[in-house]
Parts: sequence; C-alpha cells; structure tokens
Amino acid sequence: MDLQFVRPCLGGASWRAQVDSSGSKRGKAIIPAMRQFFRMLLLVLVLMTVALVSALTAMHLAIHGREVTIPKLVGMSPVEAERTGAASGLQVIIERQFYNPDIPEGKIMTQMPPPGTKVRRGWSIRVAQSLGPQRMTIPDVTGGSERIAELNLQRRGLSLGSVAHIHLPEAPPDQVISQSPPANASGVSAPKISLLVSDGPEPTTYVMPSLIGQPLGSATLALQDAGIGVHKISAVPPPSPVPSPGEPQAAPVAPLAVSEPGAASIIVTQTPAAGEKIDAGGTVNFEVR
Repeated sequence: MDLQFVRPCLGGASWRAQVDSSGSKRGKAIIPAMRQFFRMLLLVLVLMTVALVSALTAMHLAIHGREVTIPKLVGMSPVEAERTGAASGLQVIIERQFYNPDIPEGKIMTQMPPPGTKVRRGWSIRVAQSLGPQRMTIPDVTGGSERIAELNLQRRGLSLGSVAHIHLPEAPPDQVISQSPPANASGVSAPKISLLVSDGPEPTTYVMPSLIGQPLGSATLALQDAGIGVHKISAVPPPSPVPSPGEPQAAPVAPLAVSEPGAASIIVTQTPAAGEKIDAGGTVNFEVR
C-alpha cells in the first residue's frame, strides 16, 4: 500500500473527528442557554398574570367595596330612619307627606330605592311620611285671589300645590275659579290644594302689518286705533352714496346730521316684523329716516 495515500486519509479522518467533537461541545453549550431563556420567559408570564389578577381584584374592590345594601325604613320614625341610613353611609330625605289611616302619623310609609337594593355610599333614600288619618277640613278658597288662597291654606296647615291659569271672559283676572280637592272633601291623600286661576278675557291678537316705507305719523295713528302703542322711535342716517366702477373716488365728506323723527319720517324697520302676532295693548319699535 502506498504510504503517501494512507497518511492523508488518516489525517482526514482525524480532522472530521475534531470537527464532530467541536460541534457537539457547542450544541451542549446552547441547550442550557435555551432552557434558561424559557425559564425566564415563563417567570415573566407568571409575574404578568399575577399583576393582572391583582389589578382586577383591586378594581373590583374599588367599585364594589363601597357598595351598601339599602335597609328597610318603612315603619320607622324620621329620626330612626336617619340613624339607620347614616350607619350605612346613606342619606334619608323626606320628600312627601300623605294621609294614611293604616300607618301611624309620623312613620315612614314608602321609600325609594326599595330595601335590598345595592347602591354606593352617599346615596340618598327618598321617603314619604304618613300624616295619619285625615283630620283637616279642606276650606273653600275659590272666589278670591291666588295670594289670599295661599295664605288661607298656610294658616290651616295646608300647602299650595300646582297652579294653572286660563283665560275666561266671565271671570276677572287673578280670581281662583276652581280647586282640587274641593271644599270639605274627605279621603284626601296629600295636604296640598291645587288651584285654577282666571287670567281674565283673552286679549285681542293682531297680525302685524308691514309699515315699512310709510310715514311715521299715519302708521302711528293706525296703530292707536287698534290699541297698539309705539314704544321707541330711532332715527338712522341716510345711506352714503356708492361710486360707480370707474368713477374717480370723491373726497370724503362729513356724515350728514341725523334729524329728529317727525310725522313725515319714513319707517325703514319695525319690531315686531310683519306677519308676527301682537296683542292689543302691546307696543312696537320703529327706525325711521
């Protein structure tokens, strides 16, 4: 055998063995590093999960930790109801009072929100208080003025409810023509009396004509015949002449003096405008030139 041929072959085998040995060493070194990387990644994921759960728990406690349950206040006195509500961080407001023959006077008869409702601290509970059986006689306050009726009700321990107004030609203005509940009514639910008050006959209404371009004197006389007055008259200066295109611009001149309005002054604007409604006895404003 040719020794020169064997020697290179042996040398090649040795070189491959060295390469395989080096690659194996590098592979063994990479595996622990990858394991360490995945351990760190898993640890980060666990920490992020714990932080997220903690944040959600804190948010839940912040939202629901201050919630309280509405207690039952029906049947209590106002002092007892306020004390019970304050113990839960709630406010009690007596909103209405009603007659009730079945619930003793001074006791709470209804509440809102109802018992068992979950609300935040500081919430208000609105309650209605019983006045017991009706012992008050409902007076007749019709025929007088609204103010006299109100004073009469206050003197008897009653309060004024809603007040409605209506135009009636047969009743003078500010006269109480009806009440609810009526006089001497029984079985009344609340100590409030509502009134219907007359505003007198309905005023005559006109549609405002266009007076622009008419002399002030004739327009004023026409309005007076309809029962409409003139409130304010303002004089406005005439418009300045506008030069035509191409004409030389004239030297500025002093503004014309505004003359005092007279019967011959021409109306240029009006308020109310034409087409608007105006009651008899109303007034209009003019600008004249």
